[in-house]
Amino acid sequence: MAGERTPIEILEAGLGRVRVLVVGDLILDQTFTGTVGRISPEAPIPVVKVESKKNGLGGAGNVANNLSRLGCRVAMASAVGMDHDARLLQEMLTEKGIAADFLVETRRPSTKKLRIVSARQQMLRLDFERTDPIEPAEERELLANIVFCLEEGVDAVVLSDYGKGVCTGGLCRTVIGLCFDRKIPVLVDPKGADWERYRGCTLVTPNLSELGEAAHRVIPNENEEIEKAAGELMERFGVENILVTRSDRGMSLVSEGEVFHEKALAREVFDVSGAGDTVVAVLAAFLSGGVSLRDAAHAANRAAGFVVGKTGTYAIGREELLAELRQGSLPVSSSKVVPLHEALSRVGVWKAEEKRVVFTNGCFDILHAGHVHCLEKAKSFGDRLVVGLNSDSSVRRLKGPDRPLNAEAFRAMVLAALSTVDLVVLFEEETPLNLIRAVKPDVLVKGGDYRLQDIVGGEETASWGGKVIVVPSFEGLSTTGILEAFSSGDSEKKEGKRSTGGEVPQ
Repeated sequence: MAGERTPIEILEAGLGRVRVLVVGDLILDQTFTGTVGRISPEAPIPVVKVESKKNGLGGAGNVANNLSRLGCRVAMASAVGMDHDARLLQEMLTEKGIAADFLVETRRPSTKKLRIVSARQQMLRLDFERTDPIEPAEERELLANIVFCLEEGVDAVVLSDYGKGVCTGGLCRTVIGLCFDRKIPVLVDPKGADWERYRGCTLVTPNLSELGEAAHRVIPNENEEIEKAAGELMERFGVENILVTRSDRGMSLVSEGEVFHEKALAREVFDVSGAGDTVVAVLAAFLSGGVSLRDAAHAANRAAGFVVGKTGTYAIGREELLAELRQGSLPVSSSKVVPLHEALSRVGVWKAEEKRVVFTNGCFDILHAGHVHCLEKAKSFGDRLVVGLNSDSSVRRLKGPDRPLNAEAFRAMVLAALSTVDLVVLFEEETPLNLIRAVKPDVLVKGGDYRLQDIVGGEETASWGGKVIVVPSFEGLSTTGILEAFSSGDSEKKEGKRSTGGEVPQ
């Protein structure tokens, strides 16, 4: 596990050659979403008017979905019932490109979690499940399917144990033994105190509570206490590595001779459902691709920080994780300056999250109060602000051979340092029309004294339902005016005139 390639390199090259087998409890996640407008006359409980219903892959299915969205080839081995929910699960697996040929039908019902959600908050969850072990005959059939899959060739196996009866002691020990003989890493997302079933596995990924359950004591969320408990469990159960997820304290990776603590990402948390699935999936994908365990843990932390910002169980995609890793490898300001293809990827994610995207543009040769005011106003019209920045050659064609005073790299750096700006994209043309057509913003903002019909990209923005807004300029305050004032020695212009508008020159 001493990989030399970085997670970014692996994702850029693609994970299409990596095949991972996920074994564990497959769960149907069903969510009913609606609004609450009254209290029931039958009991003091809110009445939810259902507006939408969503089916998703939960448990081991969410692990498989994360791997598939990262670009891996994935097979799912589990037990389902002979019911409608099982058919839904099989259909979803197939739709997402996950091999569902290794499922075993049982007489028990398929496991389902039904959630009632209003205003992005869970109000109630109903669990339909059996937690006793699957029957011995069903276990033998499932093991035969797993052996067949291993013989076809896999790069890693994930045991996703949700305590719903699939990951029996006998099945886990047999799978780990088969993989040990084939030198295939086995990663375990554990459940319960009985880690004897995981003996000899490559990596276990408990959260702090699960670590304490296995250690038979409460573990304080402190580095030293976690290191001590993890070391004890590694020795007791013959586990090679333990990665502990610690909520707002990040993660701790404990290996023989090495300890690594990764801080949590500072962001708003909407829902932690499925974050552990994302962690073990990212680890499996990158270890299979040749990344070191430490770098894989870093990538898993970035991925977990991303998915907890989503409502409900969410599987991270390849482009989303690439964007997260690139941001993590650069200063915040530098990570905002991106080429067009990367900008479109991020804008696509924002739009999928129903964020309102605003676009404005300019040369920004000398950033002044008018620019700052207009950028702040532009951001107020939406959730994310994309700034198109004229390249040096574009500025020369517009302003003359002596401009710009500041090179494009420095102009971009200054813009990206502003908290109001979310992305900066350079363009070579004299106008940002092609960039606007590509981004398709919800709001197009222009600073200055323009008529709406004269704004570049205005007609196009209106064609897809967007708005065009003009922000009035500061009277007498512009980059050209400032430069002329200094060259002429006009002290009044040097001080700048007070006004209430803003400007973004094209």
